Amino acid sequence: MKSAEGSTVIGRSVKIVGDVTGKEDLFVDGVVEGTITLLESRLTVGPNAHLLADLNAREVVIHGIVEGNIHASERIELRASAAVKGDLMALSLSIEENASMAGRVELLEHTVKPVADHRTGAPASNGAVPLTMQK
Repeated sequence: MKSAEGSTVIGRSVKIVGDVTGKEDLFVDGVVEGTITLLESRLTVGPNAHLLADLNAREVVIHGIVEGNIHASERIELRASAAVKGDLMALSLSIEENASMAGRVELLEHTVKPVADHRTGAPASNGAVPLTMQK
């Protein structure tokens, strides 16, 4: 498991009832009942954690127990010790052997849109349509 260095840490003896929001990485090893929203950051659920919460973050890594829906704008990782009850929605999902999960999984797609010609600013012409991946 990655160290929580550089992250805010909610230790195993801490219980939070309510909403947690922020703009930095968070490591939770305690109990949270409510919601956790970290749209620009990574949430790591430690091996001692028990979350009764909906999670919404850029990236979510789970080692402990989560009861709630999880939405990640990038990826969700369920490690071997993870136990999840709830729906998962992300661009990518990784599930290690022995992790348990009960719920629906929805893998989102990158949207693809044409870009303008960088020289003229006009839409690309001559049949060539340059594309970029947008999240």
